[in-house]
Amino acid sequence: MPPSSGPGVELSRRDILAGGSLLLGSMLIAGCGQSKISGTLPGPYWADPGPQTQVTNAIPSLPTPSAPTRTPQASPPPVDTTPQGIVSRSQWTRTGVARPYDINPMNGVRRITIHHDGMPPTTLNNSSRVAARIEQIRQSHVGGRGWADIGYHYIVDPQGRVWEGRALRYQGAHVKDQNENNLGILVLGNFDVQTPSSSALASLDKFVVTQMQRYNISLSNVRTHQERDQTACPGRMLQSYMVRTRSGSGAMLGLARRVALA
Repeated sequence: MPPSSGPGVELSRRDILAGGSLLLGSMLIAGCGQSKISGTLPGPYWADPGPQTQVTNAIPSLPTPSAPTRTPQASPPPVDTTPQGIVSRSQWTRTGVARPYDINPMNGVRRITIHHDGMPPTTLNNSSRVAARIEQIRQSHVGGRGWADIGYHYIVDPQGRVWEGRALRYQGAHVKDQNENNLGILVLGNFDVQTPSSSALASLDKFVVTQMQRYNISLSNVRTHQERDQTACPGRMLQSYMVRTRSGSGAMLGLARRVALA
């Protein structure tokens, strides 16, 4: 997981409602407006199993009859390592990496790429529908394409919420032959036929600059999918916005200048 955001631009946390039925959809979703995002699958990566806990056979002493009975203490809740303001992966899926030996480590972030899903438009006006849409994309990537997991690291929904996708410790699967050190951000929608919501665009600007600041990435290394590869992604309307927001009086450029990354 990436560390919590440093000082500067931050996203506000919103209450997220979990649950809802999954959309069925096709298992061969094009995604990003092209039939194929990556070529060969990444090579195997064996995760470090971590330190082993030593187990002893010592038998604890029994309490004396006069000792009072102690009430067992509840286990502490798990620590949420998701950065502040991000909807955790557990809110849209209980499934981890489907092919853990077929995924590469990220080894740092040096560039950012923006995408759209390119799927038929649908209403995504609550968290349950958004969760179902993201899970549908994950299933198409894993089942339809044979990838290790959903291809994107973060997903921005029409309400401006940012959702955790593939863990950032792993390379994504979102730009053919260019996934090394490349943080993939998906904006939900088909922006060849839809206009991105103002909430989604404002959130995208702030979130991208937050990641730029966190990883010391200049604005010149923030690109759309079609600026890195031959594809229509992220759709003509989001592409047009990305050109504007990174130049002139654009919001992303202004935010980047505040943290000296433009």
